[in-house]
Amino acid sequence: MKKIATEKAPGAIGPYSQAVVYNGILYTSGQICLDPATGDVTEGGIKEQTHRVCQNLGAVLEAAGTDFDHVIKTTCFLADINDFADFNEVYGEYFTSKPARSCVGVKSLPKGVLCEVEIIAAI
Repeated sequence: MKKIATEKAPGAIGPYSQAVVYNGILYTSGQICLDPATGDVTEGGIKEQTHRVCQNLGAVLEAAGTDFDHVIKTTCFLADINDFADFNEVYGEYFTSKPARSCVGVKSLPKGVLCEVEIIAAI
C-alpha cells in the first residue's frame, strides 16, 4: 500500500491520508473546499465550492499518476440536497467520463462546507 500526498491539495485535518493506492487502485479521502495555500474554506456557494473540491481531487489524482478519465466511482455528500442541480452542473465539467456515483444529502459536513467528494480511480 502506498500513501499519496501533495501540497497542491489540502493536507489531512485528522489522522488519515489524502489517498492510498492498493493493487493499482486509488482511494481518496473525502475532499472539501479548502484552499491548499491558505487552509481557508472557499467563499461562495455550491458552485464555487464544488470547483475547489474538484481542483483538490485533480491534484490528488495527478500526484498518484492518474486523472479524471480513470475515475471508477465517486461518492458525493451535499449539506443541502437542494443544491443537487448546481453541484451536478460543475461536477459534470470534471467527470466527463461519467463514472459510477452515489450522491446523498447529509446533516452537516466538516467546517460547515456545502459538499464533499471522495473517489476511487484506476492508476
